[in-house]
Amino acid sequence: MIIAELAIFPTSEGTSVSRYVRKAIEIIRESGLNHETGAMSTSMEAETLDEIFEVIKKAHDAMVEMGAKRIHIDLRIDHRLDRDATMEYKKRAVQ
Repeated sequence: MIIAELAIFPTSEGTSVSRYVRKAIEIIRESGLNHETGAMSTSMEAETLDEIFEVIKKAHDAMVEMGAKRIHIDLRIDHRLDRDATMEYKKRAVQ
């Protein structure tokens, strides 16, 4: 299982970018991937990197279509190959 943490937002559209972030979260939700949205980013799980990159591309394209002139993407990926580590597994490991 691959776990990705994503923050995506325009830096060209003023101080409030919530409508852009809402759209990105909607795209993640529609992807069907298991995900959790926090205050600063959204974590998601996928079987392949292609699934994750497809969601990121759709979110990016949506922001372009919404008129964003500059888009910031933070992405962190944890691909653990020795066991099936999920977001829930990682949270339980530190509790």
